[in-house]
Amino acid sequence: MNDKLINAWNKMYEKLEFWLNSIVVNLPNILIAIFVFIIALIASKYISKLARKILNKSRLQRSMKNLISKIISIAVVIFGLFMILGILNLDKALNTILAGAGVAGLAVGLALQGALANTYSGIILSYIKHLKFGDWIETNDYEGEVIDIDLRAVTIKQVDNNLVYIPNKLVVENPIKNYSTTAQSRVILECGVGYESDLRFVEKLTKETIASNFEAVENKKDVLFLWREFGDSSINYELRFWINSTSALEVAKAKSETMMLMKEAYDKNNINIPFPIRTLDLPKEFDMMKEEKQH
Repeated sequence: MNDKLINAWNKMYEKLEFWLNSIVVNLPNILIAIFVFIIALIASKYISKLARKILNKSRLQRSMKNLISKIISIAVVIFGLFMILGILNLDKALNTILAGAGVAGLAVGLALQGALANTYSGIILSYIKHLKFGDWIETNDYEGEVIDIDLRAVTIKQVDNNLVYIPNKLVVENPIKNYSTTAQSRVILECGVGYESDLRFVEKLTKETIASNFEAVENKKDVLFLWREFGDSSINYELRFWINSTSALEVAKAKSETMMLMKEAYDKNNINIPFPIRTLDLPKEFDMMKEEKQH
């Protein structure tokens, strides 16, 4: 039993001695490898900043600039790792790693289909000129200002200041309504007046009220006024005009202001905005029964 223990101890000692000799022999290479790794980390940081400065002169979106600078930084670090493997004479290990990376990449790709789809969609969104930071958009039943586009999701800030993170894949596959692609937005409002109203006077008064209160409307000809239908209790019309804003919030404010201005103007001119009413047509027999009860 003692002989076996002594034999095992000798083998372990020989193995430790072999490792120690290997470390001593390869110590210069290990120090060089550590130095190269530190240099690669520092170089990746500064090269990324340099690439960002160069990209800032281009017309690419901010999200795309961030993506390219990160890819360059990662590429520098990977290049440094390959150099380290060569310095440490681990060429065979490098070949094994590359061969295993192909198999692992296939497995990871199958497992992360959704994430990869969002990443690919994020790259596409970064190239789209009609969707950029600061735009007010509506997509997937959400509306707000675009504050970030990364490789996972588009972040929008809603009117109530809440943030919504929409996966890139959904944004690419569904319609996007961008309120910021033009310098102006259109305000559309529907209303109705009583049947006793002078329709031509109502149209003239409404146009003059809008033209005198909104800067983007130079004269009443810029206001589109259309009578739509004879309703149950009113004659309904549709009002359209432009404002100098691309924000949906500003459009809502302009619509609210228009409603107050029209109500004030109609009240001054005795124009009625009727609410739905019902007229009961009772049969004559009911009136006769009522008179008999009174007598």
